[in-house]
Amino acid sequence: MLKQFLSKKSQKPLKYDSDKSSRGDSSPSTIDSSCALRTGCWSHIDEDSLAQASTTKESSVPLFLLMNMTVGITQPSMPFKDVPNNDEKLNLFMSKLSLCCVTFDFTNPNCNKDIMMQRDLKRRILIELVDFVGSWYDGNNKFNETTILAMRGMFTINLFRVFPPNYSDDGEPRFDPAWPHLQFVYELLLKFITSPGLDVKIAKKYIDYSFILKLLDLFESGDPRERDCLKTILHRLYGKFTMHRSYIRKSVNNIFYSFVYENERHRGIGELLEFYGSVISGFTLPLKEEHKIFLWRVLIPLHKPKSLGVYFQQLSYCIMLFIEKEQKLSSIVIRGLLKYWPITNSQKEVLFLGEIEEILESIHMVEFQRVMVPLFWRIGCCINSSHSQVAEKSLLLWNNERIANLIAQNCQTILPIIFPALERNIKSHWNSEVVTLTHNIRKTFLDMDKKLFLSCHSRLKEQKVILNLEAEKRKEAWKRLDHVASLKHPLIGNNNHNNSTISSFSPSKTS
Repeated sequence: MLKQFLSKKSQKPLKYDSDKSSRGDSSPSTIDSSCALRTGCWSHIDEDSLAQASTTKESSVPLFLLMNMTVGITQPSMPFKDVPNNDEKLNLFMSKLSLCCVTFDFTNPNCNKDIMMQRDLKRRILIELVDFVGSWYDGNNKFNETTILAMRGMFTINLFRVFPPNYSDDGEPRFDPAWPHLQFVYELLLKFITSPGLDVKIAKKYIDYSFILKLLDLFESGDPRERDCLKTILHRLYGKFTMHRSYIRKSVNNIFYSFVYENERHRGIGELLEFYGSVISGFTLPLKEEHKIFLWRVLIPLHKPKSLGVYFQQLSYCIMLFIEKEQKLSSIVIRGLLKYWPITNSQKEVLFLGEIEEILESIHMVEFQRVMVPLFWRIGCCINSSHSQVAEKSLLLWNNERIANLIAQNCQTILPIIFPALERNIKSHWNSEVVTLTHNIRKTFLDMDKKLFLSCHSRLKEQKVILNLEAEKRKEAWKRLDHVASLKHPLIGNNNHNNSTISSFSPSKTS
């Protein structure tokens, strides 16, 4: 089978078109042209074709194949163990790599037997290449520039493609039918990047900004397996290619900006946040202004989109890493959460309360006192929420020993803010569990400072009396206005009567 596959020859001239680097290009002309390259029959390729192909940076036929047309390539069917010389092994590696530069349309279930055989052959060769790259380096061997260029060409052809429209609109995963090949291409890329035989000074010319951008575009994939591989590869790139770190951070930031401020559609936000978590862990102290801006303009606004629940765990982890690095940021984060607090989305409110609890567990007293007034005003609103999960989550904050200690030390400020909400819950909340929790917290405050508790209780009664009087005055004013409207005499025509009537029922008089 392998012999038959390798003996195919092209009946059509080669075309060097960069558009064939995308997925789905498995037309007969592409396969035939690639088979011609694989057979080693280069006699019909003239110098003009070679020059033309060399000007195409990412053609469907990589430049390294064209460079080897005039010198021949080791037969790709030969196993690596049968080639003792390292240079010959690299030649064999290149020839096997050429077989992997053919792409297939995996969306067609009715492909013929030959195509199935070719797919299976390519998969076996990819596995062989992964094993070779992982075990080839012995302390002296280095990938030369031609090999690096060849690898980039193969990755470009197999990985970089444009996803169909609306590919990332719904939340359901879309498993790529080409994954049996893609997983080994990604594994080969990971082995290649992490190999000690890869010289970064040479590789940076080919693993460049363009390559990184196209790699980031793949995070739009609907296949979670692919995004997970990309996350690992991006992390290894960031660690090895130190000269690209700033560019990688800016490019990822641009994805976040587009997601938050433009369309709120991207499938890879969670994976990109996981990658950024490892980046934040490596930040040195004191934090640069660039990193603080990223926290304020990217991470905190990421709480706004409706799809927060998909990536909330990764987002919360990144924010906590910042707070661990610099405690002063805790009050900034809480103010940001209050700014983007969801008013009509109860599920997001529960997530926000959980994050608030996590921050308060590690906050310093000075930072807590800076935000406790607006924070507990919002918590009071949550206590009175008609959604039982929101009300319970806010009341359960008192079960946290660290938070209860912070509240006890600032009881003089917090209790007057929270007391009216507790009283409203006891009198009117529909959920019995919420009412029970409210009674417990009310008793806690009473035991904590009875004098302050009674003072708040009496103040609340006075406020209710004042509110009732104001309500009565408004009611009386509306009655008078209703009486004026019901008069049979028209108010227009007698200016003196008009003025006296209107002034007698003006708000200043009735209030």
